Amino acid sequence: MLVAFSITPLGTGEAVGEIVAEAVRVVRASGLPNRTDAMFTTVEGEWDEVMGVVKKAVDAVSERAPRVSLVLKADLRPGVSGALTSKVETIERYLGTDS
Repeated sequence: MLVAFSITPLGTGEAVGEIVAEAVRVVRASGLPNRTDAMFTTVEGEWDEVMGVVKKAVDAVSERAPRVSLVLKADLRPGVSGALTSKVETIERYLGTDS
């Protein structure tokens, strides 16, 4: 499965990058395939392991913020792996680019 999620610390002021970095650190330490962009972090793996990483990331932010907002989108497709890169490669192929 792929899970794209965004964690926002609330009640900590306007600059949240340092706290959000704690969540990304948890994801990267998980060893699961992942990608972070300006809006979401996407993680690929099995249900329990991905949701465990999301929970640990939320917990890391919760340690530094009195309130946390979580937005999550999941793509569940049993038997498929490598979707984190293959989905983008498919679009690039249709666009005729090599990225």
